[in-house]
Amino acid sequence: MFSKEIVKNLNNSSWIRLMFEEGTRLAAIYGADKVYDYSIGNPYAEPPAEVIESLKKHVLSDEKGMHRYMNNAGYPDVREKIAKSLGKDSNLALTADHVVMTVGAAGALNVVLKSLLNPAEEVIVFAPYFVEYNAYIANNGGKTVVVEPDPSTFEPNLEAFEKSITANTKAIIINNPNNPTGVVYSEAALKNIEEIITKKQKEYSSTIFVLSDQPYAKIIYDNIKVPNMLSIFKNAIVVDSFSKSLGLAGERIGYIAASSRIENIDTLMKAFSYCNRTLGFVNAPGLFQKVVGDAFDAKVDTAGYEKRRNFLYENLTRLGFECVKPQGAFYLFPKALIENDVEFVKRAMKYNLLLVPGSGFGYPGYFRMSYCVKFDMIERSIPAFEKLVEEFK
Repeated sequence: MFSKEIVKNLNNSSWIRLMFEEGTRLAAIYGADKVYDYSIGNPYAEPPAEVIESLKKHVLSDEKGMHRYMNNAGYPDVREKIAKSLGKDSNLALTADHVVMTVGAAGALNVVLKSLLNPAEEVIVFAPYFVEYNAYIANNGGKTVVVEPDPSTFEPNLEAFEKSITANTKAIIINNPNNPTGVVYSEAALKNIEEIITKKQKEYSSTIFVLSDQPYAKIIYDNIKVPNMLSIFKNAIVVDSFSKSLGLAGERIGYIAASSRIENIDTLMKAFSYCNRTLGFVNAPGLFQKVVGDAFDAKVDTAGYEKRRNFLYENLTRLGFECVKPQGAFYLFPKALIENDVEFVKRAMKYNLLLVPGSGFGYPGYFRMSYCVKFDMIERSIPAFEKLVEEFK
């Protein structure tokens, strides 16, 4: 009666959403103050002042035509501002014609994959990874190929990566800083990836695109610098959103920016605009295009996130959890106290701790915690973690 593929996938629904919904149920039973929900990356902070001021300005203005259809790529002035900023950082000649405004990063990834993939072509992802990539790739006829990491650093295993590339490889998705680990891939590792890509392109007479999914690029700590993907990779396509950096997750606004070095770039950009329309997005929300254009350079207050990271990391490692300390984003990815991460997460629920199993990110044996939550909840949760650890002694 319904799509067999979709009905099958309902049984493998996002662990993140399942735990988020479980949190709502438990809060109704025990009270919100007794539930410790680390499930979803939903920014706790309100948007910065630049966003609020811009929103007031555009809502109250008598500007005509702002709520009508526009070019499928979005407003030229907003795209030009983004291109100018990205071009300055990467030393590339970018213009508005290299940018398409999208319905968030998820919409952007579907537009890009629809534009690139032929049936059965392969897209490489580095585990652990945002599991919705599987759906986005399948949506557009592709096949996901997963490359294991070096578990001591969670950077890509380059030997495994090289072996994974075939004549059917069309693209690689790099999420940096990474969700769920918070690790920032080093410039050295990324340059090695580009060298491998260049070698394999010659071997197979192919073109391999690098999709840089980077919604956390402005949420970084310890004076770490996120390497510039447009500078490193010749065939780079940047996918970004303002969900995390500006706290606009519910507004669904993002963009695609493609390198001017890509062969036949004009055709690719036309394909992005076409797919933006035919996938049903038509164009990104007009009002929030204007808002993010005004607030593009707004500073992200990372001090609050860093405080949460430090407190949680120090307490969990004190309790015996193994964890690579994150350098960006707002997630911890500790090792579970038993091999079965799903069972571990279920047992944590006895203490009203809502965690997401690493299996939900293609990497069993670990669990993810999102610390973009109120600090007092983190403090209140530590005794629950202490009880959980006692259970496994």
